[in-house]
Amino acid sequence: MAVVTVRNLPDAVHRAIRIQAAQHGRSTEAEIRDILERAARPEGRVKLGSFLASIAREAGGLSDDEHALFESVRIKSPARAVSFE
Repeated sequence: MAVVTVRNLPDAVHRAIRIQAAQHGRSTEAEIRDILERAARPEGRVKLGSFLASIAREAGGLSDDEHALFESVRIKSPARAVSFE
């Protein structure tokens, strides 16, 4: 995992985060991780897979036979890293 250092954080902000952490029953560090995660990955964001699935649903989706056809030709072996040597 990455380590981040935040310099010049105002005392009032640090104090507010400490209070917020205490209210949530966790450490200041855990509270900061939660704040950053919620900011970087908001709940309302649309994920690519969900977006593509919604397009397929709007277009009528796949029949069971079509789904079975895709599954039969799908490569099931694990992906391998590319080697340029």
